[in-house]
Amino acid sequence: MRLSTPAVVCLLLAGSFDVASAQQRCRVMDPTGTPLNVRTSPNGTIVGALPNGLLVSVIDRTVDGRGRAWVYIARRASGRPIGWVFREFIACF
Repeated sequence: MRLSTPAVVCLLLAGSFDVASAQQRCRVMDPTGTPLNVRTSPNGTIVGALPNGLLVSVIDRTVDGRGRAWVYIARRASGRPIGWVFREFIACF
């Protein structure tokens, strides 16, 4: 069966959305060089900090009332939830 160009593009886009909706492989990348604060909720209480380079998975995302993107992350190796961090300091690939 031969697919038309629009059909192929649609299939490729659909595949990329499936991957994007799953857990993403990411790394803590705070350009300030300081540990990244982890919170109980977006804008919540700080409960810890993460070093640059730590591998994490994004398991949820939201935007706060000020328009800032947040992600709920877990440790990549164990899947254990960590908490909420600013999205801009997480690099996903």
